[in-house]
Amino acid sequence: MDRISLIVNGAEREARGVLPHTTLLGWLRDQGLTGSKEGCAEGECGACAVLVARPAGAEGEEGGTRLEALNSCLVLLAGLNGGEVVTAEGLGAPGHLHPVQRQLAVRGGSQCGYCTPGFVVSLAAEYYREDREAADFDIHALSGNLCRCTGYRPIEDAARALGAPAPDDALAQRRQQPAPPPQPTHLRTPQGDFHRPLALSEALDLLAEQPGARILAGGTDWGVEVNLRHARAGVTVAVDGLPELRTLAWHGDSLEIGAALSLSEIERRLAGEAPLLAEWLPLFASRLIRNSATLGGNLGTASPVGDSPPVLLALGARVVLASRAGEREVPLSEYFTGYRRTLRREDELIRAVRIPLPLAPLSGFYKIAKRRFDDISSVAVAVALYLEGDVVRSVRIGLGGVAATPLRARATEEALVGRPWNARTVREAARVLRGEGTPLDDHRASAAYRAAMLEQTLLKFAFEKTGLEVTYDQPA
Repeated sequence: MDRISLIVNGAEREARGVLPHTTLLGWLRDQGLTGSKEGCAEGECGACAVLVARPAGAEGEEGGTRLEALNSCLVLLAGLNGGEVVTAEGLGAPGHLHPVQRQLAVRGGSQCGYCTPGFVVSLAAEYYREDREAADFDIHALSGNLCRCTGYRPIEDAARALGAPAPDDALAQRRQQPAPPPQPTHLRTPQGDFHRPLALSEALDLLAEQPGARILAGGTDWGVEVNLRHARAGVTVAVDGLPELRTLAWHGDSLEIGAALSLSEIERRLAGEAPLLAEWLPLFASRLIRNSATLGGNLGTASPVGDSPPVLLALGARVVLASRAGEREVPLSEYFTGYRRTLRREDELIRAVRIPLPLAPLSGFYKIAKRRFDDISSVAVAVALYLEGDVVRSVRIGLGGVAATPLRARATEEALVGRPWNARTVREAARVLRGEGTPLDDHRASAAYRAAMLEQTLLKFAFEKTGLEVTYDQPA
C-alpha cells in the first residue's frame, strides 16, 4: 500500500506518499484546508480541531454516526484510512454560514480569528450531540479550546444561543447513516512502517516479529512526541480498530473495559454506574483529548502523573496483557516497575482492564493542579472505602505525582483498616498519608506542597463522603 483514502467534507480524497508520522493537520493544510491551525502541537489549544465520524453504538452494534471533535495535530493520517473528517470549511461558507458560525459572528465571538475554526468545530460537535436537548448546551465541550484575545463570554453567549439542528441539516441527517468501518492499513516507507490490523492475532504477530514496535491507540501522547520532539518509530502498530480491545462488559465478579475504548466512550457507556470513574473522567484533560485518549494508552505510557492509575489502583484493577502465547493478568499495583517502566513485554499489548466487583460504596478522586480542568496533576489521590458500621473493613488508596511510579498508599491503608472511622483515626491516617511516596520539587509543585496535599485529601474525603469533619485542633 502506498496511499490511503478518506472522506473530507463529503468528498473522497486520496493521499499519496503518506509517512508514518504524517499528521492529519499537516496533510489538511497541504490540501489547502487551512482553517485548521497549529497552535501548540500538543493538544492544549484546540485550534486544529476537526470532526471525525465514529459509530454511535457499542462495538458490534449497527447504528448511526457520532460526530466527535478531536485534535488533528495528534492524529496520524495513516490511522484514518477509510475514515471521514469534517473541517471548519465543511460546515459552512461565507455566503451560507453554519448556525454555529453565524452565532459566533453576530455575538462578537471572534477577534483575531486564529482560534475561531477550532471553536466552531467543538461547538458543532456539541450542537450535533445526539442526546442534546435544544436548550441544553454543555459548555465543557469547549474545555480544550483556548482563546487568546476575544474573551470567553461572547463565545459562551454564542453557544447558549444555539437551538436544535434544522430537519434538513445535512450533518444532522448524516448521523442517521452508519459511520465508515475501520480499514486495514499497511504502509511501508523508507522512514518506517505503519500497520493498522483489524485482527488481534495479526497485531500480536506483528509485535512478536517486530520487537520495539510502537503501539498506537489514541495518539494523545505519541502525537506530542512526534510533533515536539520529532520522535519517529521504525514500526507503528495501531490497535484502535481491534474489536477485542473495544469491549465494555459487566460480568458477575468484574467490570472489563477494553484498552482501546476512548475515555469519552467509556464515560457514555458506563453512564455513572461506576461512581469513582464517573468522578474522575471529567477531570481528565479536555473533551478533545478524551475523545481520543484510552486507558491502554494511559497505562502504557506509565507516566507517574497519569490520572487513571490512582483511580484504577483504588479500584483494585488488574491489567490483561495479550501476546501470541496467550493472556496473563497482573494486578495494577505490581504492573509499574520504575519510571515509565512496566511488566509488559515488547511482544505484549494491553487488551483490557478488569475491575473487581462489587465496587466500593464510598469513593472519591482528588486532583491537585494549577487549573481544575485540562491540566496535568501535581498530585492525584483516589480512595475506595468499605465500612462495616463505623469500622473500616477495607480501603484502597491510589496515588499519583508523588513517586517515580503510581502507587498504593499501603501504610495509610494499614493505619485505617480495622479501626473506627472517626476524627482521631482519620487525622492519624492523614498524617501517615503525608509521608507516603518520595515527592520531588519541580515546576508544578514543591515536595512540601505535595506532601501537604496528600494529607488534606484524606480529610476532604472524610468530610465530603461521610460528613466527618476533622479539625486541626483535635488531638491525634
